[in-house]
Amino acid sequence: MNVKLKEINAEFFFKAVLALKNMDECYAFFEDLCTVQELKAISQRLLVAKMLSDRYVYSDIVAATGASTATISRVNRSLTYGCDGYKIVFDRLKDEEA
Repeated sequence: MNVKLKEINAEFFFKAVLALKNMDECYAFFEDLCTVQELKAISQRLLVAKMLSDRYVYSDIVAATGASTATISRVNRSLTYGCDGYKIVFDRLKDEEA
């Protein structure tokens, strides 16, 4: 885990997210917590990560998501050098679909 993240005491936030039980609870919590723009930005980065992991090229990702190439590059760095958080989520979502 990133020490900087741990230092800002994100644990309470993560526990709150893990306490959510369904999609309606997620919508209610994140609508209260985030602005519309913040939620759009987070959602966009997740979609960019999914598209990158599915081997889409930057131009297709820009067209589909409206993300800047800087955002795509940043997400790509996380996929390549990060903590595999995206991979964990994508693998579990794939398992749910099966």
